[in-house]
Amino acid sequence: MKNFTLYIFLLSFSFGWSQDLVINELDCDSSISEDLEFIEIKSPTPNEVISNRVLVFFNGSSSGNDSSYFLVDLDGAVTDGNGLLTIGSTSVTPFPQLLISGNTIQNGADAVAIYSGVPDDFPDGTLATIINLVDVLVYDTSDSDDEGLLNIFREDPRFSDLQQINEGSGNNSNSIQRDTDGSYFVGSPSPRQTNDGSGIIFNAIEISTLATEYNEGESFSITFTADQNVTSDLNFDISLSNGTFTTGDYSGSISITIPSGQNTASTNIELLDDISDEGDEELEIEFLNLVEPIIASNNFFKVRVVDNDFTIAAWGTPFMPSYDQVTSTQPAGYYSSLNGKSGQDLRDAVQDIIADPTMVRTHSYADIFNVLKMADQNPENPNQVWLVYSEEGRSKLDQQNSGSSSGKWNREHTFPRSRGDFSDWDDFDDIATGINTFITTNADSTRHANSDAHALRAADAGENSRRSNRHYSNDFVTTSGIGQYNGPANVDPANGIGISFRGDVARGVLFLELRYNGLQIVNGFPTSSGDTYDGQLGDLATLLQWHQDDIPDDYEMNRNNIVYEWQRNRNPLIDLPDLVDYIWGDKVGMVYNGALSSDNSELNRFTFYPNPADNILIFEGLTSSTKIEVLSLEGRKIKTINPDSSNSVAINLSSGLYIIKFMDGNQIETKRLVIK
Repeated sequence: MKNFTLYIFLLSFSFGWSQDLVINELDCDSSISEDLEFIEIKSPTPNEVISNRVLVFFNGSSSGNDSSYFLVDLDGAVTDGNGLLTIGSTSVTPFPQLLISGNTIQNGADAVAIYSGVPDDFPDGTLATIINLVDVLVYDTSDSDDEGLLNIFREDPRFSDLQQINEGSGNNSNSIQRDTDGSYFVGSPSPRQTNDGSGIIFNAIEISTLATEYNEGESFSITFTADQNVTSDLNFDISLSNGTFTTGDYSGSISITIPSGQNTASTNIELLDDISDEGDEELEIEFLNLVEPIIASNNFFKVRVVDNDFTIAAWGTPFMPSYDQVTSTQPAGYYSSLNGKSGQDLRDAVQDIIADPTMVRTHSYADIFNVLKMADQNPENPNQVWLVYSEEGRSKLDQQNSGSSSGKWNREHTFPRSRGDFSDWDDFDDIATGINTFITTNADSTRHANSDAHALRAADAGENSRRSNRHYSNDFVTTSGIGQYNGPANVDPANGIGISFRGDVARGVLFLELRYNGLQIVNGFPTSSGDTYDGQLGDLATLLQWHQDDIPDDYEMNRNNIVYEWQRNRNPLIDLPDLVDYIWGDKVGMVYNGALSSDNSELNRFTFYPNPADNILIFEGLTSSTKIEVLSLEGRKIKTINPDSSNSVAINLSSGLYIIKFMDGNQIETKRLVIK
């Protein structure tokens, strides 16, 4: 009787397990794109609503320690008419029922397992376990077997003979598929299809447009193409709404009919040309009510709508700079404590201002995207960011949010993270919380340099990778493991290409040396010491020259003002560029007295335009006692100028940069002038 009871128990256990979810297919690597990776779950019955199940991915590498790195909550998901649930990115076709980011699934040797439970049962870094295990697949891409991972799961009697399945070598065109007997084989990927070709054959509909970008006021056609001709009129609806793009932004039918016996239909959409500057938007074409066996081949198809109502700023880009159009928003007396200081005392006084723990704020690394969209906004088109290094505008919508970097922009640490040894805080940096949420900071908190916007720039993702953690130099060198970076591949100083960023990045990284103890700009190109770079970045001589050659412009001043709004500190090397000489240059040890303490109205009593100029200048704010001198950048007087009764004058200067010095009684004010 005892044996019979045990037999019934084991039979029930086996039957219960066989009726649960299984891993039906896994594509962990792709020869086309990492975004095409997917995993597929199979339920014992079609159209099953999954409850209390999680899918957990385990990292079998030496650094991963056979612990979890990602999970998918399956609760509430519904399998299709074949009992399949496909999980992948928006690039997978036919379109998955559950979405994850592209390039999420690791290649192996790794494992993926289904458990009874909830996401809170598996925080990141959870060691693989057989507790509440439903099904498991250990896999690789021609890697050695992970015996430790296998042995964990072999503790479960159901998986005592578990083997690691090889999908193929890197960048393969295979997937791992479950056979009808529960074993696995390798074949061509077949998302949303049974592995043996049985069951329902779905008819997938593809969304397409002739282009993926249109201007307000233009019309375009959306075409829907099914894999097979439909056997009766197929009616379905779509939505175009996405964020700020709503039904008020377009006209056209969003109810579609593919006639019986055909496989295609189209609708024409007119993008309404309003007068509001809403910024560039993306409409999203989404199927609303497809019914199996009709499914989506692709979905959430984005089309860029370019807003033509933007306003160009009064100042120029770094590539075509303007000067003295943007005023510093420094509070009165912000730098007054610097006067009368020299040497280390001057350095300390600067740090006391820009690292003041009672004032200065640190925001999350995720917040930096929002900071850069304002601070690095393209003056010629506010719907774009201006990219450091490549010196071009790019739509704010092209922010890199996944592994795909082509045509995207991201956050460039001008002082590389690896050299400064600062990185993300998982519990703080992953979430953008806005300008009013922050943590306090001080001069010793080097880790906070990870999200210090004064030294972070919007950059082309590809150029960001090319720069990597190379030192700055006038040469691009990659030999002997010593990296040096002078700009993009098409750098051409003679024509101004690839050099307008130089002063900006010089002042950004020099700021970090003053702001954080432990970071240093040094001469030469230091290599790593052990596992770190000792907080050193080169080359100081190069960066000092870049600072002199590319003086602060309006773009940089506007940026300084915006970062100040967020962080409550300014980059003094933009507001007071001559500080560089007193801290690193030929005036080290001399007493500094260049910090003005007057208020903003007094700082900008005198103005002139245009700037840049060809020859004629027109002045404002002059009195009969005002004297005007033109100085070289070195401070050498070139000439005195006397405007006529209309306050204009022919300047008669060669092309270049100059200083205009105004003197009226005890007031002295200087501004930069660019002659074309």
